[in-house]
Amino acid sequence: MKEILIRQKQILFFIIAGGLSAIVEIGSFKIFSTYLPHFLAKETNFHGIHYPLSNIFSTSCGIITNYFLSIWFVFERGKHSKKKEFLYFMVVSFFSTLLSLSFFQIFYSFIFKDNINLFFYTLSPEMISKISAILLVSVLNYSIKKKVIFNG
Repeated sequence: MKEILIRQKQILFFIIAGGLSAIVEIGSFKIFSTYLPHFLAKETNFHGIHYPLSNIFSTSCGIITNYFLSIWFVFERGKHSKKKEFLYFMVVSFFSTLLSLSFFQIFYSFIFKDNINLFFYTLSPEMISKISAILLVSVLNYSIKKKVIFNG
């Protein structure tokens, strides 16, 4: 019974840490995607890739936030040294980033074409695509980070 409660607590903290990391990622994406096109005209469409730098920079902000929240609140330290743990975290995050960027491109190019009005805020297709990509990759991230990096 205690193990179930600990696991559920860990999942809850992972969701909270992931939510906070997503807020950082989405907020920084909004900032980057708003201001970078003023300096780099190709940012909105670089050879068919939409907002590449905004995605990379904002995902990096989210990954760093998630790493620190994960080690402070979610997972117990595993058998790896801090350096190895960080390296594994970054490798997993790199592949997760590629997956997230791919999902973003698919969603933005083919699925989400219109704004969604939430009465208090309007979500643009790029924001909906970013949020959707984050949600899809989060499930995979939890499993890999728990099993491989933090040896749960």
